[in-house]
Amino acid sequence: MTPELEQKLQQIPRKPGVYIYKDKSGKVIYVGKAKILRNRVRSYFNKGAVDGIKTFRLITRIHDMETIVTDSEMEALILEMNLIKEYKPRYNVNLKDDKSFPYIRVTKEPFPRIFPTRKIVKDGSRYFGPYTDVRQMRGLLKQINKIFPIRSCRFPLNNTTIGQKKYKVCLDYHIKKCDGPCEGLVSQMEYGSMIDQVIHFINGRDNVVVQELTKKMQIFAQKQRYEEAARIRDRVKFIENFQYKQKVIVDDTKDRDVVAVAVEDENACGMIFKIREGKIIGRSHFFLNGIMQDAYADVVSSFLKQYYLKTDFIPKEIYLPTEITEQEAIRQWLCDSARFNVQLTVPQQGEKAKLVSMANKNAKLLLQEMVLRKEKLKDKPPHAVEALKRDLFLDKLPRRIEAFDISNIQGTDPVASMVCFVDGVAKKSDYRNFKIRSGDTPDDFRMMHETITRRYSGSLTKSLPWPDLILIDGGKGQLNAAVQALKEIGKDELTVISLAKRLDEVFMPGETESYYLPRTSSALKLVQRLRDESHRFAITFHRSLRRKRTAVSELEKIAGVGPAKRKALIKFFGSVDDIRQASVDDLALVDGMNRELAKKVWEYFNVTG
Repeated sequence: MTPELEQKLQQIPRKPGVYIYKDKSGKVIYVGKAKILRNRVRSYFNKGAVDGIKTFRLITRIHDMETIVTDSEMEALILEMNLIKEYKPRYNVNLKDDKSFPYIRVTKEPFPRIFPTRKIVKDGSRYFGPYTDVRQMRGLLKQINKIFPIRSCRFPLNNTTIGQKKYKVCLDYHIKKCDGPCEGLVSQMEYGSMIDQVIHFINGRDNVVVQELTKKMQIFAQKQRYEEAARIRDRVKFIENFQYKQKVIVDDTKDRDVVAVAVEDENACGMIFKIREGKIIGRSHFFLNGIMQDAYADVVSSFLKQYYLKTDFIPKEIYLPTEITEQEAIRQWLCDSARFNVQLTVPQQGEKAKLVSMANKNAKLLLQEMVLRKEKLKDKPPHAVEALKRDLFLDKLPRRIEAFDISNIQGTDPVASMVCFVDGVAKKSDYRNFKIRSGDTPDDFRMMHETITRRYSGSLTKSLPWPDLILIDGGKGQLNAAVQALKEIGKDELTVISLAKRLDEVFMPGETESYYLPRTSSALKLVQRLRDESHRFAITFHRSLRRKRTAVSELEKIAGVGPAKRKALIKFFGSVDDIRQASVDDLALVDGMNRELAKKVWEYFNVTG
C-alpha cells in the first residue's frame, strides 16, 4: 500500500457514498457503494478479510482510490450504477458492450419519425430497446407501419415549413400510409396522440391502444365520418390479429418482467422475459463480464441494476430467481424511477415459478451456445497465423511460436529470453528467462546456441509443448547458431527462422538471400510483435539482475549484513533506492533483521552514505 493511499484511508468520512479504486496507470478497476464509506473501504485492507480470489486480485492491483460522498444510500446506488456504466471496471460485473444492438427511436420533432437505429443521440428523442433479437424488432416495426400512418420522410416539418407549403405529399399519402403532415392535413395534436398509441404498442400495451381507437371510431361513426371510422376499424383489426398470434401466459393484465441469470465459471447470461397484458411480447438477453466467483445473488443484483438503468419501461412487478443483495434499495430506486410502486418477488410455486424456470432454461441455453461459439473460435486460427504459413511457405500452421533474444552490456549479466505466442496471443505462463552460463566475453552466437540447447534438450521439454515455429531475434549468424544447436540435440526437424532488426529481413535455413514479408501483411506484424516482446522481456530481466547485483555489492559494504540478509533485503524492497528510502521500522520488518542491524543499514545510507 502506498503512503498516499494509506493517508486517504485515514481521511475517509463516515457517510454514505461511492468509492473508486484505480490501478497504477490511473484506470478505474472497481466501483462500489457503501452506507458508511469508512467502514466499507477500510474492510478491504484488513488482514484476513480477503474473501475469494477476485477480491484478492483486486486488492493487489489497487494503487489509488477516491470517494464521492452522497446525501443518502439511494443516491450512492444510482451514482454507482452510472459510474459502472461509464467506466466498465475490470472487477465489476458488467453487461457486455451493447453498442451493436439496435433501438427503436422516436424522434423529438413536432411530427416525430419512428425508425431503427444503433446510435443514441441525446437530443430529446425517445429510445426503446436495446433489442437483442433484430428480427423481433423488425417484425414489431413492420406491424407499426401497417397499423399507424407514420411519416417516413425526413423533411424538417414545423409550423413555418408547413405554412410556407415547402413540401408536398408523396405516394405514402395516396396509398393511405401517411396522413400528410407535410401539407398540414393532420394537426400536431392528433399526430402526437397517434405517436402515444405507438409507444403503448411498442411497450406491449395493445389493449390500451384498442380502447382508445375504439372510442375514436365510435365518435367518427356518430359524426357520420364513416370513411375515417372504417380506417380506424382496420387498425383495430390489425392489432387484434397481432394479439391473436401472441401466447397468453397469465390471466390478469398486469405488466411483468421475469428475470433469469445463468452462470457457468466466469461466464454469465442475463435474460428478461417481457410480459405485457398477460402475454409474452419478447425477450432480451445480455452476456456479462467480470464474473469471478461472485455470489449468485450479487450477479443477479448487478444485472438488474444495469438493465433497468437504461431500459425504456419498468413494469409494476418483477420476478427474480433469488433474493438479491440491496433488494429493498433497488426496489425503492425502481419505484422512484417509475413513479409507482414496483414489487420484486421470488416466486416459489405455481405459474409464476414456472415462468422463472422457463426464463432460466432459456438463459442456460443461450449461455451454452455462447460457450460453444467461444470454443469453436479457439479452434480456428487467426488470419495472421494463416498468413504467416502462406507467406513463409511453412508445412503447417505456426499456432505455437517461441521467440528468443539475447541481452547483455559488454558481457555483464548476459541473459536470454523466450516468449511464446499461441494463435497470435501472448501466453505469458510459458515465458522463460535464461542466465547465460558459458563464457565471460560477449558472444551472441555462443549464447544463442546455449539457450536453444537448454530449451529443447533439458527439463523444459517435459513442461512445455514443442513449438510449430522458432523465431530468433537477429541475422544469419544467430540463425545458424540456433540451427547448429538443434542438429546437435537431434531436433533439426523443428522449423526455425530469424528476423533482423534493421530492415525486418527474414532469414531461413539453407537460403542464401533474405526474405521480406509484404509490408501490408498481418504476418509481418505478428513476427514484429514477437520480436519486440522477446526483446522487452530480455531487457527487463537483464535490468533486474543488474539492479540486484548493484544492490548486493552495495550491501556487502555493511558489516553484519551477510548473504542471507542481503538476499532478504533485496527481495523485500526490490532495489537499493528503495532500501535507501526505507525507515528503521521498515528495515526491521525484513526476515533476519533486528532493530540494531536495521539502524546500522539506515545509518549507512543516510549518515555515512
